[in-house]
Amino acid sequence: MDLYFSPLACSMATRVALYEAGAEAKYLEVDPPTKTVLSDGSDFRAVNPIGLVPTLRTDEGVVLTENAAILQYVADRFPQSGLGAAAGIDRTRLHQWLCFIGTELHKGLFIPLLDRKAPQETKAYALEKNLSRLDYLDNYLKGRDFLLDHFSVADAYLVTVINWTMATPPIELAKWPNVKAYYERLRQRPSVAKAVAEEFELYKAELARKKAAA
Repeated sequence: MDLYFSPLACSMATRVALYEAGAEAKYLEVDPPTKTVLSDGSDFRAVNPIGLVPTLRTDEGVVLTENAAILQYVADRFPQSGLGAAAGIDRTRLHQWLCFIGTELHKGLFIPLLDRKAPQETKAYALEKNLSRLDYLDNYLKGRDFLLDHFSVADAYLVTVINWTMATPPIELAKWPNVKAYYERLRQRPSVAKAVAEEFELYKAELARKKAAA
């Protein structure tokens, strides 16, 4: 498998899932501004015309896009990992959380805050409208270790998104103690710790390249 990713982006959730499953994959870094695959200088848009990570090429050569779909593919591809959920209400709960993380947190709350070109009014509106999602999550996580009854691809996605609070000062996790405890606990999980450490180093290298090119 080939995973196209950018450091500390939402694609890190798939890296976590693959590490959790003990799966072999080739990790191909994409430069976000130029949409260039750094390993060979190719145009990433030839793989995914939208130019967004994560993008996964399966062993069969099928190209998959969209974070939630890729995560569920990994869970189904490696059932022994326990990253998925059984058919029925458990699978529906997994879908529910992947949708919540993707729409309410990832796109609704964090993307406006992380967008350097977004007007301050847009950022203020995103905070006003969407901080209640963290209230909901904090209440749900009280007394829980994971979103389901075990670590799943939804947790891989959620810890990736919560990790962005390092770059969003208006969101102080101390205000949501259960979310903070969940994040700190999952950061110690080997698959998460490995993914964060590796991608942070790649992110620092990315910043150095941009500085040198300026």
